[in-house]
Amino acid sequence: MKESGVTLLELLITISIVMILASAAMPLSKMITKRTHEIELRQELRRVRTAIDQFKVDWNREGDNLTGPLCSKNKLTCKEVSGTSGYPKSVDVLLKVELTGDQATVTGKSIWRYLRKIPVDPMTGKADWRWRCYSDPPDAESWCGEDVYDLSSSSKELASDGTKFKDW
Repeated sequence: MKESGVTLLELLITISIVMILASAAMPLSKMITKRTHEIELRQELRRVRTAIDQFKVDWNREGDNLTGPLCSKNKLTCKEVSGTSGYPKSVDVLLKVELTGDQATVTGKSIWRYLRKIPVDPMTGKADWRWRCYSDPPDAESWCGEDVYDLSSSSKELASDGTKFKDW
């Protein structure tokens, strides 16, 4: 009488093949996760940079010369929220610019928002961006605090193309 079943050798061979396939899939899975985070980082950088650029258009000023459409109509608010270069004085200004008194009736809006919230850096999992002033050099390690001109990731890792995330 012949019995059917799996021998120990067949079982070991099957387990070995599954382990080899799993070990090949793990690096691929990590690469897919990293690429997804890189795409999210590019989207967040674009979103915040677009908000900064739109603020600059609306509230632009060059020293005491108020050139932006909202800046020229809301002189007091303009000097409170925009730096001498026309960029926002702080990150919080991108979240909320509140017009006061008669200034609100000029534009028909009392609050301007350029961002709903400061996004999370996908590479670090925190909202710990590296901010840069208009007067800072591109490779500045610290933020001067006068205005918000640009941002970059605070991650020290390298991207899949070999560049540093802080240089994006």
